[in-house]
Amino acid sequence: MCGICGELRFDGVQADRGEVIGMRDQLLHRGPDSDGVYVSPRGRVGLGFRRLRIIDLTPNAGQPMANEDGSVQVVFNGEIYNYLELRRELVARGHRFRSRSDTETIVHLYEEKGADCIADLEGMFAIAIWDERTQRLTLARDRAGKKPLFVYRSDRLLAFASEMKSFFAHPDIVIEPDSDAVPYYFIYGYVPAPATFYKRVTELEPASLMTVEADGRTSTRRYWQLRYPPEDDVRAIDRREAAAGVRERVERAVERRLMSDVPLGAFLSGGVDSTIVVGVMSRLMREPVKTFSIGFEGDPNYDETSYARVVAERFKTDHTEFRVSPSAIDLVEKLVWHHDGPFGDSSAVPTYIVSKLTREKVTVVLTGDGGDELFAGYLRFYAAVLSERIPTAVGRAAHALLSQVPVPGNDRHWLARVQRFFRSMSLPLYDRMTRWNALFFEDLDALLRPDFTRSLAPIDRLRYISCEMPLMDGRSTLSKVLHANFKSYLPDDLLVKADRCTMANSLEARSPFLDRELVEYVAGLPDHLKLHGRRTKVILRDAFADLLPPAIQRRGKMGFGVPLGTWFRGDLRDYMRDLLLAPDARYRHMLSAPFVESLVSRHLSGEVNYGHQLWSLLCFEQWLRLLPAWTRRVPQPAVHAR
Repeated sequence: MCGICGELRFDGVQADRGEVIGMRDQLLHRGPDSDGVYVSPRGRVGLGFRRLRIIDLTPNAGQPMANEDGSVQVVFNGEIYNYLELRRELVARGHRFRSRSDTETIVHLYEEKGADCIADLEGMFAIAIWDERTQRLTLARDRAGKKPLFVYRSDRLLAFASEMKSFFAHPDIVIEPDSDAVPYYFIYGYVPAPATFYKRVTELEPASLMTVEADGRTSTRRYWQLRYPPEDDVRAIDRREAAAGVRERVERAVERRLMSDVPLGAFLSGGVDSTIVVGVMSRLMREPVKTFSIGFEGDPNYDETSYARVVAERFKTDHTEFRVSPSAIDLVEKLVWHHDGPFGDSSAVPTYIVSKLTREKVTVVLTGDGGDELFAGYLRFYAAVLSERIPTAVGRAAHALLSQVPVPGNDRHWLARVQRFFRSMSLPLYDRMTRWNALFFEDLDALLRPDFTRSLAPIDRLRYISCEMPLMDGRSTLSKVLHANFKSYLPDDLLVKADRCTMANSLEARSPFLDRELVEYVAGLPDHLKLHGRRTKVILRDAFADLLPPAIQRRGKMGFGVPLGTWFRGDLRDYMRDLLLAPDARYRHMLSAPFVESLVSRHLSGEVNYGHQLWSLLCFEQWLRLLPAWTRRVPQPAVHAR
């Protein structure tokens, strides 16, 4: 796991080694163990690399890595899980290797196939390949979007990096906020890819490959696409056969991700997904699995540590438990920096903390990320299917009745969930599921200042899935929401959080449930094997019934949330008020100050729970305060390797 960056010049100016090093060293946290830099003979391209040693700890595995004559140069962030099979094939065809690293497999595979080699790779990756012979740069990202890759483009150059903060260090890159991104952040809690918070900066989308010629001509294509079968084409399958197929693929996915020359462990939430990962690991590893869990002080509705302990005892793991208090909010500025801007998912707080403490014992962790997206684990999937079966008139009547009932202070209370469900019943499916998850939806217009709104491009609340709608036509309701989730929330929120929070602490996270073979197999299974009534992850639970303790089988989905509502009414009350009610708050030239003040007031009164909305506003305000220093290219606080 590493950090990569580089530039390709179009303006006749040679790539400057010092400028590439400046970009590279903004990524110190992603690779504290060693570094590298390359400038091409003609000076057209520069590549930078920071290394976190995982496979082959010797200098032979350093990057940029070249072929024998130096005409192919590769920088790569991630892990290739099938590299040993690919390596054997390449050796049989006469290629010679000087390291045991997976990076060298990419070098020689590119010599054989050019950019088409990317489709042969199984794993998580962001890759840049410079071909000196053709004067061509190739950029690629893994299928699910585990590893990030951002691109800046101007008339003078194209730059790329694992994180956008690399661009802040380059003297020829002008970073400007993109006002058009602001409404989307307040709808979703993130800016949907390929857009970012900055002008001229885009994110290469998952499963995409970009080639850039020396004169700046660029082409981008998808090399893979997850496809749910049309509703009428779903193949019937015996339940026992499906369970066996799922188990075989999950076990293989976990085993692939155990390759490591450094200590390895697992995040353990006590949910079904992480329990299965830990259970499989315990059967494959000789020593006890090192597991790590985190809990919250102040609200038992957000604490899963008791379930994690059940699992740890079941598999005799070497278990470590951490607890988070409201003082964790001190991390806001650090999290905004590591996310290169505001990030609306408050579970980044515990994710960062558990990553930091876990890194004291291991360098690699396996996670349960992707299990909910694959096997329909979220309550909103059930809600979407159910909502399509309820007559509109019934839904409206239920909403009218429930709107007279006070909203519970805890947003996980069953009544709060029922109220959210019926509030959106009059909307079409895609609008309905968007509103359920949105921070601001119908109240977005009230949040944004009218003069600011007039300066923006038209706002499309379904922008995050608009390009995917043709691929969802003809699919079942469940397949539609699973597809939308895989293409939006997973890569733009869940995987962003996991990558930034782990890599901020020089920790590598691996996700067995995002294995391509497993993902494609489960996508083709009938709906009732994923969701049956309110029972989620049906076939996954069946496949691992012998591993799941009864307490884990029975429990419902809790989710990895933070008790913001409680914290903002308690220990963090003054912090929130000082930041959001300040007369000189930076958000005031874009957002309605009276509306924000009303959110604070209503939340503190206990009338409603606006914890998530207030968190998004806090992060936005902190970003606006920090941005001037970021773009002045002053040295940022160093993150030192332990």
